[in-house]
Amino acid sequence: MPIIIVDNLEQTAAFARQVALTLTPGDMIALFGGMGMGKTTFVAALCRALGYKGEVSSPTFALVHEYEGGRLPVYHFDMFRVKSWDDLYSTGFFEYLERPGVVVAEWSENIETALPDGYISIEICPGKGETAREFKWTPKKGC
Repeated sequence: MPIIIVDNLEQTAAFARQVALTLTPGDMIALFGGMGMGKTTFVAALCRALGYKGEVSSPTFALVHEYEGGRLPVYHFDMFRVKSWDDLYSTGFFEYLERPGVVVAEWSENIETALPDGYISIEICPGKGETAREFKWTPKKGC
């Protein structure tokens, strides 16, 4: 599991570009990490790396945002409030996994037993400094 250490937003964006280069239609990225770790910041950088020009925001209340117009569509989920299989089904998560884009789910710890084979895991941990982060990246499990 590679660990990527970043000290600022520019380095986070560089890591997001690195991840974007590996993505293909149907991929799923499971983001893990506590409140304020920069999950949405990472997703915004990933969308930009894929060529999306619009604004990216947390889907906390909408549950999912769709970002199209780049190399691949991104379906951005927030699973913070998902507590049961019924909750998960109601988000449309499983239908989005069949679409030709990339599913990115924040708070994947809440849906870990439902993650598909071959998902990409990114755990975000605090680094040594206010804006520093450690990204523990496991590319495409099950390959």
